Amino acid sequence: MLKKHSTLILALLLPLQILLIQLLKNTPQFIEQWYSLGLYPWLGKISRTLWGWIPFSVGDIFYLLIILLAIRWLYKNVKRLKFEPIKVIIEIAANVSVVYFFFYFLWGFNYYRQPLHVALEIENDYTTEQLIATTKRLITKSNEMHRQLGFADSAKIDIIRDQQEVFQSTENSFKNLGEEFPTLALEQRSIKKSTWSLGLTYMGYSGYLNPFSGEAQVNGLIKTHKFPVVSCHEQAHQLGYAKENEANFIATLATLYNDDPYVQYTGYIFALRYCVNEVSRRDSATYNELLTTINPGILKSYKEMREFWDSYNSPFEDFSKNFYNLFLKANNQPQGIATYSYMVALVVNYFEDKEF
Repeated sequence: MLKKHSTLILALLLPLQILLIQLLKNTPQFIEQWYSLGLYPWLGKISRTLWGWIPFSVGDIFYLLIILLAIRWLYKNVKRLKFEPIKVIIEIAANVSVVYFFFYFLWGFNYYRQPLHVALEIENDYTTEQLIATTKRLITKSNEMHRQLGFADSAKIDIIRDQQEVFQSTENSFKNLGEEFPTLALEQRSIKKSTWSLGLTYMGYSGYLNPFSGEAQVNGLIKTHKFPVVSCHEQAHQLGYAKENEANFIATLATLYNDDPYVQYTGYIFALRYCVNEVSRRDSATYNELLTTINPGILKSYKEMREFWDSYNSPFEDFSKNFYNLFLKANNQPQGIATYSYMVALVVNYFEDKEF
């Protein structure tokens, strides 16, 4: 009897939680102060301390167990849908209610914090002229670093680094970044290669943050020049920056603040790709002109990544991306996955008065 009552209570709490989220999403200052900069840093540090020392991905094992338990439950209860559908629906709602609570409590509220440009005290809009000026500066710097690393303009940089070594190098990124931005200092590391890297690749993802274990998961199959950026991107999520465009910008900063010139280079060409793509949407003639000024070796790196993803293209990727797109739109990212312009706005406005 007690179990039936608790199941019903949990099920009834689900719509109340959804209502609460809808109310809190309109209070970004409250969430920023009391959750993102208040409670969450402690929760994140605890979860990273608990699971970060384990060499394999606890979160991946957790997801596997959830899937197996769900299949087992369906196998045992599918016939009940015909005879007692209300009870089955209540049980499903109760389980969803528990997952829903822990998702938002442990990390998900960060979707509704203040925008990053507010914290950085910069504008969130830019003109095409500003965009082109910043893009030209990024081209100059990227070409310069390409040569400093000892490669000909036409050669694709392919420096092989042990992936665990790259993980270790990002500690330097966030240490240096935290000296200028204390809220971007990352304490207690927990970053790992995903056990399911092949599955992530077919889904079209470079990595993900497990909100329940706090582990940053990186796809071990992605190309070398993207690995440092993706590693920093997932750790930006650990800092409580849930939005993809904001995590991309923090990843850019983190790589540029690294002491390793190669890691810096990966950050510059990452930011450059976003800016060049935005130029192509605004001014195709200027875009074609700019392409001729980028070292062919850099363009080869971009091509390599496109071909990598194309080689794993599948209907499953379309399904997973559509699902994730809907998820982002439901969590304060109205443009879904296609949120390029805000990332570019952060790059343009932050670096406008700074030396490269």
